[in-house]
Amino acid sequence: MPGPVPIRDAATVVLLRETPDGPSVLMGRRGARAAFMPSKYVFPGGALDPVDATVGFAAPLEPAHAARLGELAAPLSACAIRELWEETGQILGRPAHWPDAPPGWRGFARTGHRPDAAALVPVFRAVTPPGQPRRFDARFFLARADHLASDPDDFDRAEDELAHLHWVPLAQSEALDLPRITQLALREVRARLDDPDPARPMPFFQGTMEADIRP
Repeated sequence: MPGPVPIRDAATVVLLRETPDGPSVLMGRRGARAAFMPSKYVFPGGALDPVDATVGFAAPLEPAHAARLGELAAPLSACAIRELWEETGQILGRPAHWPDAPPGWRGFARTGHRPDAAALVPVFRAVTPPGQPRRFDARFFLARADHLASDPDDFDRAEDELAHLHWVPLAQSEALDLPRITQLALREVRARLDDPDPARPMPFFQGTMEADIRP
């Protein structure tokens, strides 16, 4: 009988942009054959890679935000930026020479940038409920599209993991086929637009239980 599914640390980016249709977020659809959340619309994100702990930032995560995430603050920030780059081709970075970029980051470095973690704000945390083929302890970071060093409408450098990448108006997002965790993250993004206080608690969803984690 198989044992329990291990829970892996992960990071996700909710990229927010002002558009003529109002505040919008960048989302894509997972493949129908994906083992995890097939055919669902999600934000760019994925599991922490050991190489993420070796990344040198152009600017680190703000200290108050880093304190919320503890010892994984820097690796999770790097993971979020790497996954955004891999899945959308978008560059959350600052111009800089990076000749010694580690494997997994060399394509990003060839754009002439180092990752900019100062653009990230941790806003939500969720653990995949039991019963899923894969489980993650995911931290959701909010980032504004005006911090991008790339064209927010250009997805030519994206890998094939997410299809139909596009900017979704928050007012229309509930019409998509969304995982429950993504729905909760969107609810928090809307709440933060109404209450931008940087000291706002970061909700934590674990199974059927929700709690606030205060800084």
